[in-house]
Amino acid sequence: MTYLTMVLGVIALLILVTSLIYTFKVGKLVSERKAKYDTQLNEKVQEHPYSRNPVFLTYMIAAVLSLAYIFYLAFTISW
Repeated sequence: MTYLTMVLGVIALLILVTSLIYTFKVGKLVSERKAKYDTQLNEKVQEHPYSRNPVFLTYMIAAVLSLAYIFYLAFTISW
């Protein structure tokens, strides 16, 4: 890997981690603020709150694709 690729990878990782932390903070703030006024949630969403959340699904899919690409590059370059 070149130096530029490593720097871009680190920057992308920092953006992902920062976005994840920000998402957790905003979600907590919104849930605390609307806890008094919010209506009852759907039963399916109550049973699986993380798997029904598109933001978390996006993070999980992005993480899996990123790891798959990293392993692909590691195996193709090292051979």
